[in-house]
Amino acid sequence: MTSLIVGATGATGRLLVRELLGRGQRVKAVARTPSRLGDELLCDPNLAVIEGSIAEMSDRDIAQLVSGCGAAASCLGHNLTFQGVYGSPRRLVTDATRRICEALREQERDLPAKFVLMNTTGNRNRDLEEQVSFAQKSVLVLLRLLLPPHVDNEQAADYLRRKVGQEDPRLGWVAVRPDGLVDEDTVSEYSLHPSPIRSAIFDAGVTSRINVAHFMADLITDAGVWSDWQGRMPVIYNAGGKEDGST
Repeated sequence: MTSLIVGATGATGRLLVRELLGRGQRVKAVARTPSRLGDELLCDPNLAVIEGSIAEMSDRDIAQLVSGCGAAASCLGHNLTFQGVYGSPRRLVTDATRRICEALREQERDLPAKFVLMNTTGNRNRDLEEQVSFAQKSVLVLLRLLLPPHVDNEQAADYLRRKVGQEDPRLGWVAVRPDGLVDEDTVSEYSLHPSPIRSAIFDAGVTSRINVAHFMADLITDAGVWSDWQGRMPVIYNAGGKEDGST
């Protein structure tokens, strides 16, 4: 199967590309600066790099991108600069999610396409009765007012929940919610939960980017893992002690 990855040169996107290639998958990667993928990945014959920005592509370009792809994943995020946080495009993640999903839904295929979105524990799954304290709700209100990227993440997941929904015969989706992201060199044990088991604001856990990439690759390549989480917003924590609530 061929998978399209947007945000492929980001800290998690590169790891997802590497993980999929390591499993023998074919990957199309959208990259404004392909060299950031590194020589090892660029030399892999199963990798096709499309130079450019998804935000600047036409609908026709995106239709060509998803052609032949059974899955797509977004690791897009806003750069942590003033321009990245407050400048355009403010709906980078939401618009890319919508346009890629619409293109995937228009393709003729035997099986539904998969779309995997990297999201955040700061975003509630409104399909469930996730309990959030008054203090955390207050902070989230401020984040919506002050940080456009947070609203973008919320709206991207809302598009999947409300516009694609649970019954679309042409497209399934999963929104992966890591907690506090850290860099690690190797995949470690991690735990998955339907909803957060700790406060994303006042008691955040830890999730390594390489574990996020591993889980996203599992969703794309493992039918059983996909069946477990399709149409849901799993939360991922590194396993052990404080990070996942275990002892």
